[in-house]
Amino acid sequence: MTILVTGGAGYIGSHTCVELLAAGYDIVVVDNLRNSDMAAVEGVKKISGKNFPFYQVDMRDADAMDDIFAKHNIGCIIHFAGHKAVGESVAIPAEYYDNNINATLGLCKAMKKHGVKNIVFSSSATVYRSDNTVPWVEEAVLGAANPYGWTKFMCEQILRDCVAAEGWSAVLLRYFNPVGAHPSGIIGENPQGIPNNLMPFIAQTAKGIREKLQIFGNDYDTPDGTGVRDYIHVVDLAIGHVKSIDYCLKHSGCEAFNLGSGQGISVLELVKTFEAENNVPVPYEFAPRRAGDLGAYYADPSKAKRLLGFATQKSLADMCKDTWRYQEGNNG
Repeated sequence: MTILVTGGAGYIGSHTCVELLAAGYDIVVVDNLRNSDMAAVEGVKKISGKNFPFYQVDMRDADAMDDIFAKHNIGCIIHFAGHKAVGESVAIPAEYYDNNINATLGLCKAMKKHGVKNIVFSSSATVYRSDNTVPWVEEAVLGAANPYGWTKFMCEQILRDCVAAEGWSAVLLRYFNPVGAHPSGIIGENPQGIPNNLMPFIAQTAKGIREKLQIFGNDYDTPDGTGVRDYIHVVDLAIGHVKSIDYCLKHSGCEAFNLGSGQGISVLELVKTFEAENNVPVPYEFAPRRAGDLGAYYADPSKAKRLLGFATQKSLADMCKDTWRYQEGNNG
C-alpha cells in the first residue's frame, strides 16, 4: 500500500517515513519546505536504503495535489503539513488559519475526488482546554488557547464532518511533547532560527550556540517548581503512526488518541538528565512565568495502548542521548 505523507520532510514526518518504510509501506512525500529541508528527505533514504517520490508542493495548490493523487494509488494519508509554532501563530494568526485549514480542506477535496477514504491526522494536545484535570483523556473538554491550537481543533472538526458525510476512516493523533532524534544521528529536530521547543534549545545551549537556557517559572505547584510536561521520543511517536494506519484500515469512523508517555517530567529534570547522560553542562537561569503556561499537563495514554497496541518504549535517557548525538553530528 502507498501512504501519502504530507509534511514528510519535517521533524516528525521524516521519522515517520523511516518507520513506514521499515514496516513495508511505499510512501509519497509532499512538503513545501517552509520549515524543513531536503536533508531530512535524503536522511530518510540513507537510513532506509529506499527511494521514494518527493514533491515540493504547497498543499493549497489544488492542481498540483490533483496531479499527485492521479499519479499514485494512494491507500491512506498521514497529514502532518502545517505551520506549528504557538508563539508565531499569535503573531501572524491569519497566515496560520489560511495555511493549516486550507491545506486540510484541499486535501479533503482531493481525497473525495480520488476515492481515498483513510487518513491519520497530526493533531496536538493544544486542542484540550487548559483547565482539564490531569492526566488529560481523549474525552476531556476541547478548546484551544492560541491560533495554532484552534487550527488543529478546526481541522479535527473538518475531518469528523467529512468522515460522517463520506464514510471515511480517520484517526486524530494528539501529541504531547515530541523530542529526541533517530538513533543513527542522521535525522532529528533542526529548527530554523531560535528554537521554539525546549529540547533543541537545551542541546544548542550545551553546544554553545546559545549562551544560556531560560527556565520560565520555578514557583509552580510541582515537585521542583518548574513546569511538568509529557515528553515522547520521536521514534516512539513515529511507530504510533504506523500502528494508527493499521487501525485506520480496519475501522470506519473517527477516533482520537493521545500519544504520550503518561509520565510528567519537569523542565529541571529534563535539563539535569541531559547533563548527566551526555556529560555536558547546560547553563540556565530562572525567569518569570510566561503568560498562558501551565504548571503541569500530561497524557493518559491508556486508550492508545488498548486500541492501537501502542506504548512508548524509549526512556528519558534515550531522548537526551539521541538529541545530543544528532546535535553533535549535524548542527555545528
